Amino acid sequence: MHGSTYTESGWRRFWPFGRRQREERAQFEARLSDYDRRLAELETDLEGGAGGAAGKLAPAGGHSWGWWIKRGLLACLAIFVLLVAYLAITAPLSKSLQPIAAPQITLLAADGTPIARNGAMVAEPVKVAELPEHVIQPFLAIEDRRFYDHWGVDPRGIGRAVFTGVGGGSTITQQLAKFTFLTPERTLTRKAREALIAFWLEARLTKDEILERYLSNAYFGDNMYGLRAASMHYFYRKPENLKPEQAAMLAGLLKAPSRLAPTKNYDLAKERFKLVVGSMVEAGFLTEAQAAAMRPPALDVRTERDLPTGTYFADWALPEARKLSEVGYNRATITTTLDARLQAAARRAVERAPGGAQVALVAMRPNGEVVAMVGGRDYSQSAFNRVTQAKRQPGSTFKLFVYLAALEAGMRPTDTIDNRPITEGSYRPQNSGERYSDAITLEEAFARSSNVAAVRLWQKVGDDAVIDVARRLGVSSSITPGDPSVALGTSTMTLMELTAAYAAVAAGEYPVEPRAFPAEEKSWFEQLTSGGGFSRRVQDDMQTLLRAAINKGTGRAAMLRVPNFGKTGTTQDNRDALFVGFAGDLVVGVWVGNDDNSPLGNVSGGTVPARIWRDFMTAALGGRVALPSPSPAPAEDPGTPIEPQDVPDIEDIPLGENGARMRIRDGEVVIEGDADVPIDFRIDEDGIRVEPRRREEEAAPEQ
Repeated sequence: MHGSTYTESGWRRFWPFGRRQREERAQFEARLSDYDRRLAELETDLEGGAGGAAGKLAPAGGHSWGWWIKRGLLACLAIFVLLVAYLAITAPLSKSLQPIAAPQITLLAADGTPIARNGAMVAEPVKVAELPEHVIQPFLAIEDRRFYDHWGVDPRGIGRAVFTGVGGGSTITQQLAKFTFLTPERTLTRKAREALIAFWLEARLTKDEILERYLSNAYFGDNMYGLRAASMHYFYRKPENLKPEQAAMLAGLLKAPSRLAPTKNYDLAKERFKLVVGSMVEAGFLTEAQAAAMRPPALDVRTERDLPTGTYFADWALPEARKLSEVGYNRATITTTLDARLQAAARRAVERAPGGAQVALVAMRPNGEVVAMVGGRDYSQSAFNRVTQAKRQPGSTFKLFVYLAALEAGMRPTDTIDNRPITEGSYRPQNSGERYSDAITLEEAFARSSNVAAVRLWQKVGDDAVIDVARRLGVSSSITPGDPSVALGTSTMTLMELTAAYAAVAAGEYPVEPRAFPAEEKSWFEQLTSGGGFSRRVQDDMQTLLRAAINKGTGRAAMLRVPNFGKTGTTQDNRDALFVGFAGDLVVGVWVGNDDNSPLGNVSGGTVPARIWRDFMTAALGGRVALPSPSPAPAEDPGTPIEPQDVPDIEDIPLGENGARMRIRDGEVVIEGDADVPIDFRIDEDGIRVEPRRREEEAAPEQ
């Protein structure tokens, strides 16, 4: 281009408004128009036209239709290449090597007894090279006859999908893409994604590899995934040893496996088998004579001993079991912490509970290993787990955190707190039975479950201190700061959280994490750096309070012949009743209530829940005897008649295992019957009287 601006130097080369620049732009535009004209003539010649018909169709003053079509096709091709490249970089190809359904897991009790089996039946992937042709051919005939000829998408099948609107025409590669990477929706949008992934799979894998992954993941009904699992289930044969008619029936199941499973509907499976055999004839895999000779195969199903697929404990443990098991096609068997004997005892204790309300019970070791769990009266009627899923008010069992905060602040069980009615402020809780006094020791207030004393302690130590104790003991549920009613258990939490908190008091360290599988022993470094613990004084003082609540307080119906510690809880209108405590090496929480939150009538924490707790503990700690009573300390002879005030206080005397006991108070003997019979016998100088039992159980108001 002699004389053009490209031969000039300096700023003139880049000045766009000079005469020479305008001339060159005009020349360039003239050449471009000439190129467009020639291209139009060429397109006309290629189309067989003689008079420039393409030119007539070209937009006036613009590019021809051919120009736009070519560039549009190039743009589509570029976008397609970019999408495939993006998939190649980001899509998890290994996902097509994994089972599409979670493999079966069998959970064992601690003694090795199977307790539940959950998950799909899967087996090792098949290898196409090891399968006879008569096993592969039925699948190709009925699902994708041109599998080895197309490039992932069958245009004829796609055409059917376009005209019908949904489904149809999916190749084996597309089906693998669908059940490995996509949801089962039946729309054109999903078909487009399915086709794109199919292209990518064809580019990354060989045909045999695609077929292997397809056969190893396809669903065959009866919870069977993959050809190996299906062939063993229906015919008790390895896929390498299947007979032609057996392979043909299995191939026919893929269209609707749940409906066509021969164990449930053999007649439908037989009709589908005939269709597969006909397709094999059309595909050239069988002659008419061979097809006529094939008969529907007989089943050979050898089921394992039935186990429940779920229980309250198994449902809770299974997510963690999935994490512990290796990813792959192998079935797993995992041993849990569940104690079969204790689980049976828990079930019996719940079944014997009177009334029709729901009952939940959880038992764990002080280290958090759960050994028994009953989440409701009947799992078959309701799988909702009231141990781990239901968040209910804990009532006065929450006072554990209030009193721990007070003990950590330096108070002792013998210290006193005001027990008079609260007459100031907007929140004025009452004690059960209007039982008040000028002052009361912490031990007696906890045993009698004084509401006014608990609220005053909350105010004295501060709500931050109480909430901090609850958090350290593992309570993660919401607790409202600044609300004094929280001291009486109006914040909701699960029974599992609450029981784990009591386990921390039994263990002397926190937090206690409930677990379904044996915990690995901590190293010395982990023991130094993990969690925290109570001082010996705080732990002993708290256990003194808990023991008093059973031996001489609201939890007397739970009394055992061994050292026992616990607390009752009852919410407003008796909507929830709880007892949580520990004895021996077991920490047990019991909840009784209705799912609709309706009142329980006369049921309180000191009645039915305490009785369930005692029944379970009696069975769990069976054979253990009470600790020997300490010998009385020697005392000098006072030399005078013993006055009544010289006689030491006598604690309650249990009468048998049914909750009956004898008390000596204020010159009278009171014999209380069974916890379920609210009648007392009183003996004094006036004789014997039969009276209704005086309730000493609390009822924490809701807010």
